[in-house]
Amino acid sequence: MKIDYYKILRFNLINTLKDILKIIKKDGLGYDNHLYITFDTNNNKVISPKWIKEKYPEQMTIIIQYEFWDLIIKDEFFKIALSFNDIKVNLNIPYDSIISFADPKSNFGLNLIQNKKIDPPKTKDKKNKKISETNVIEFKSFKKTRKDN
Repeated sequence: MKIDYYKILRFNLINTLKDILKIIKKDGLGYDNHLYITFDTNNNKVISPKWIKEKYPEQMTIIIQYEFWDLIIKDEFFKIALSFNDIKVNLNIPYDSIISFADPKSNFGLNLIQNKKIDPPKTKDKKNKKISETNVIEFKSFKKTRKDN
């Protein structure tokens, strides 16, 4: 059995964002708080006006602060209306398009792990003096021995 740690971590990071959005929906934002959400505009499930996708062809950062309306949190996406140059715009942002989110006032932010292949770390095999690639960490090499004291 292979455990997909990155998938589990991303799932939990998205749930953190969902919980934050639920709090914002219920209680609003504090005076100085604001939430930056960066997302991939190339994601085919993002719904926004054509001019936004043209202006931000790869990614976009929205700021949830003073003027936002109709925040709806669903299992796979959230909807929000924001003002761009005094034009009220509806956005539908799927969670799998989100790259990062942050609240600078709270000094809090998270980068969501994208589905990128991460090379396993290289470890040195002491017996054969060869470099091998593995996802297994040998903790015995970190274990303190009596002569290390």
